[in-house]
Amino acid sequence: MTAVGPTAGLVARARRIDEDHDLVDVAGADGVLWTREGVGFAGRGVAAAVDVPAGERGRAGEIVAAALAAIRPHGTAAPPPLAIGALPYDPDAPARLIVPARTVWRTAEGVRWLVTVDDGTATPTVPAPEPDRSAPRSVGVEAARDPADWCDLVARATERIGAGDFDKVVLARELVVTADRPWDPRPLLRRLRTAYPACHVTHVDGFLCASPELLVARRGDLVRAQPMAGTAPRVGDPAADARLAAGLLADPTYRREHRFTIDMVHDTLLPWCSFLDAEPEPSVVSMANVQHLATLVEGRLSVPEPSVLDLVHALHPTPAVGGMPRAEALAFQRAEEGLDRRRYAGAVGWVDADGCGEFAVSVRCAELDGTTARVYAGCGIVGDSEPAKELAETQAKFQALLGALVRI
Repeated sequence: MTAVGPTAGLVARARRIDEDHDLVDVAGADGVLWTREGVGFAGRGVAAAVDVPAGERGRAGEIVAAALAAIRPHGTAAPPPLAIGALPYDPDAPARLIVPARTVWRTAEGVRWLVTVDDGTATPTVPAPEPDRSAPRSVGVEAARDPADWCDLVARATERIGAGDFDKVVLARELVVTADRPWDPRPLLRRLRTAYPACHVTHVDGFLCASPELLVARRGDLVRAQPMAGTAPRVGDPAADARLAAGLLADPTYRREHRFTIDMVHDTLLPWCSFLDAEPEPSVVSMANVQHLATLVEGRLSVPEPSVLDLVHALHPTPAVGGMPRAEALAFQRAEEGLDRRRYAGAVGWVDADGCGEFAVSVRCAELDGTTARVYAGCGIVGDSEPAKELAETQAKFQALLGALVRI
């Protein structure tokens, strides 16, 4: 199966624009957004939808490349058209990527582009801002699973780890946030962008997140990833936060959890690369509410370079969202977690016709559906994990989205 049909006959046109535009306004309520520290793009309208069938995630790079290659460039189309999507956690689930009809890019150098994908007859224009919908007047929050029952699950997981069944498993929780009016993603995205400027703030088809974790990026023959595993809270006092960061770096449980992820990412990328290196020691990356252990992995890809979607498929799910060994940990998740993760802990990002692009791990996220928002948070369980401590970690992680949602 290919996806060339939906894009055949389309034309891509690009031109530089002088005026600046708020990317959230460009996206509107139903568009797509990818931004970090003021750099990224927003799109509105759907020129084409590229479907990756169930069980075909390993061919996603080929399918999307064929679809994008069928779009005919008009003049020098720079940047080229792209496809953006939020891939489900289940690697066997079907996925969809969107080719926006109009996209506004903002580069790190401050250059702005308008890219239009259509039949070549329309006048290229930047989407006009639309007024926000009315904000909710009341909001209710309910845990999908009783916290005490979830702590019992953590205890069962540590018992299985102690028995040698696996080394680590990531267990997630879900909160259901119900409003009296349908959610509008735009004010939520603005709040996330302000509170978490160093995160990848994204929106695709009702799924929004502020992810601190780069799963993988490809630029030409350069590849980069920044896995994160191991979390401590932040309390807002510099001295206390510094002590928590030092404790995180020194904690053998978190260091071991982090090592699982780094080794897997390095070993998975290495066969694709002529050169690959990882930082010798993790650093602490601080967010507004939590801080994480992180390690940068960078390398140079061998020829022929894989699509970034091939790399996503090879890496996902990493031990940071699944566990280790992968098969045994995922089997425990399926049997015991009792949670449909949907797009939580999947991968969200974009890819162009050359296979270059960038994907983040879909954490600190919410699924919006009318008046309902589903919010997720998880943590890695190893042999000496303490249920109460893990519960507190999920509560700290929930604050990123709850702080954006529950503001009435």
